[in-house]
Amino acid sequence: MNPHGTVLVVAVPAATLGAASFGLASAVQHRVTKEVPPVRTLNPRMLWELVRKPMWVLSILAVLVGLSLQVVALAFGPLVLVQPLLVASVLFGATFAALLAHRRVDVVLLLGGLACVGGLSAFLVLARPTGQSNEFSGRSIIPLALVLGLVVIAALLAARWIPGELGVVGLAVATGVFYGVTAGLMKVVAGQFRSGGVPEPFQHWSLYAVCVIGPMGFLLSQQTFQRGRLMSPALAVITTVDPLVAAAIGVNWLGEQIDSSPGIVTGEVISAVVIVGGIAVLAQRGEQLRRAAERRSGWSAESTWG
Repeated sequence: MNPHGTVLVVAVPAATLGAASFGLASAVQHRVTKEVPPVRTLNPRMLWELVRKPMWVLSILAVLVGLSLQVVALAFGPLVLVQPLLVASVLFGATFAALLAHRRVDVVLLLGGLACVGGLSAFLVLARPTGQSNEFSGRSIIPLALVLGLVVIAALLAARWIPGELGVVGLAVATGVFYGVTAGLMKVVAGQFRSGGVPEPFQHWSLYAVCVIGPMGFLLSQQTFQRGRLMSPALAVITTVDPLVAAAIGVNWLGEQIDSSPGIVTGEVISAVVIVGGIAVLAQRGEQLRRAAERRSGWSAESTWG
C-alpha cells in the first residue's frame, strides 16, 4: 500500500475514532460531575469523589483509548491532518451529551461548534510550524510564561465573579492553558527521553512541571464540566485554547517557525475571528438555554442539551 493510501486507511479512521472517544469521555464526565458535591477551585477532593463513580472511571478508559488512537494516527499521518480531525471531539461530545440526556442536539450549539472546529482546523493548517525542536531555544521562556500566568489568573477571576455559562468559559480558558502548557512540556520531556534514555527527563525541571500542571488542568476540566449546564461551550473553548497555547509554546520556547507571509497571516486572522465568533455563539446560546430551563422548572442534571 502506498503512503497516501496508508494515511487514508489508518490515520484518518484512527483520528476520527480517537475524537469520538474523547467526545464520549467528555459527555460522560460532564454528566457524572453533577453527581458529586461542588468544591473550591482546584480542590483535589473532587477526584476522590469521582473515582468512586463507575461511569467516571469508564470515561477515563475512553480517554486512554482516545490517546492510543491519537498515537496510531500520528504514527501514520501528518500532524496537520490528525490534529484537525481530533478537534472534531467537540461535535462528537455534543452529540453524545444529547443522546445521554435523551434530547436533540441544539442546532445553534452545533453551528457554534462547527465554527470552532472549522476555524481551528484552518488555523492549524495555515500555521503549521517548521524547524520543529524538542529542546528549549536560546530565548527566555519567562515572557510567555508570565502572559499565560496572567491569562489563567484573569480567567479564574472571571469565572469567580461572572455567573452562568459566561463564567464557565473562564474556567474553560484556564483549563485550555494548562492543557496547552502540558502538551508543550511533554514534547520536551519526550525529546529528553529519546536523547538520554529514562534517567534524562528526571534531571530537568520540565518533567516535574508536567507532573504538577497536567493534573491541575485535568482537575480544573472536571470542575468546568460540573459548573457548566451545557457541555458544548466549555469543551469547545478547552479544545480551541489547548492547541493554540501549544503552538505559541512551540514558536516561543522551542524555536519553531511559522509562515508569516501576508496571505497566511490574513488567513490566520480570519480563522481566529471565526473561532471567537463560534465561542461567542456557544456561550450566548448556552446562557439562553440555561435561563429558559430555570424559568420552566429550575436546574436539573438530567436537563442537558449538549
